[in-house]
Amino acid sequence: MLRTRGAWTFLLPGFAARQPFAMLTLSIVLLVQHTTGSYGAAGATAAATGVSMALFAPYSGRLADRHGQRAVLVPGVLVHALAGLTLTALALAHAPLWALFAAAVPTGASVPQVGPMVRARWGVTLKDSPLMSTAAAFESVTDELTFVVGPLLATALCTAVAPAAGLLTEATLTLAGGLLFAAQKHTQPPVAAEGPARVEHASALRVPGVRVLVVTFLGIGSVFGGMQVSLAAFTESIGEPGLNGVLYGVFAAGNMLSGVVCGAVAWKAAPQRRLVLGYAALALTASALWTAHSAAVLAALGLLVGMCIAPALITGYTLVEGLVQAGARTEAFTWLTGAVALGQAAAVTVAGQLEDRLWGGAGFLVPLAGTVLALTTLVALRSRLDAGPRARTVARGVGHRAPVSVD
Repeated sequence: MLRTRGAWTFLLPGFAARQPFAMLTLSIVLLVQHTTGSYGAAGATAAATGVSMALFAPYSGRLADRHGQRAVLVPGVLVHALAGLTLTALALAHAPLWALFAAAVPTGASVPQVGPMVRARWGVTLKDSPLMSTAAAFESVTDELTFVVGPLLATALCTAVAPAAGLLTEATLTLAGGLLFAAQKHTQPPVAAEGPARVEHASALRVPGVRVLVVTFLGIGSVFGGMQVSLAAFTESIGEPGLNGVLYGVFAAGNMLSGVVCGAVAWKAAPQRRLVLGYAALALTASALWTAHSAAVLAALGLLVGMCIAPALITGYTLVEGLVQAGARTEAFTWLTGAVALGQAAAVTVAGQLEDRLWGGAGFLVPLAGTVLALTTLVALRSRLDAGPRARTVARGVGHRAPVSVD
């Protein structure tokens, strides 16, 4: 797969551009908690960022499908850097919570959707090659590598340099990496031709299977959000705040390692069955997090939870290739990443309140609830993940008629 012509031209810039995303939420939590003294306020501010990203990410993906990735990415990273700097200044000035929310919304709305854009480029580069499942696994491993490095870097910067250093570094890296990725014009997916013969495709969310995957990814987001707040609170309660990045890194490392295995295995089981079984394992392991009373036990449980996340993510993204036509895949991928962000936003809010009001580690109840509810939905609606003709995105012909798949 890595020998595919042109792959490295978007892989390396893509990795640089998505790295800051793993730093954003944790940097906000650590900065706002430092300036306000409240995990509830920190979680709520981070949640405002996540909700706005979840709401705007699909729209960003649709614009990228219609107008090209570069046209969306360049102004996006500029706005994100400016909004991140504004949020940092307000937090350091001890601005009221509503002002932090006002800055957090554009910060999240402008997060560059580099991961979905890279996946869309793989779809164009490999087309119908059997290497697509390998590419999906590789992208999951790349995502998780960023979540190994990102939290460690954010924690180190916020605790050893300055509370604002994490968010400032995130804004700088997003700007530099995003512009570098946008410069790779020859590998971006082609834009649909303008004119009377153009066919406009309906939203990818109209595909029933995509809606099921959105709910599934909401549960995964609850794990990420619950872990971020609860690990920070737990390590502070035992007097070792520097362990926060290490424990989250162990969690992400488990995710990355299992992603490597998933990419190396030639699966015989149907992806729908793999998703259900993998998600059941995720719900089971996430349900045990709240019982941990030491850093060693929490690290072991976090490793197991991380190892269960990658198979679910990889299988979900693989299913999109069969459920959604090529012209709407960037949007479909952003619906899934947006669902993770929305689940994460809700999780950091609830987990922050639980940590403030109950015992240290109470926030780990959030991953339990999120994964169990998502698993119930997935089992009940798993038949909608069938990638048959009925699962295709409906298209509306404009001008000349063209053969299309319909529901």
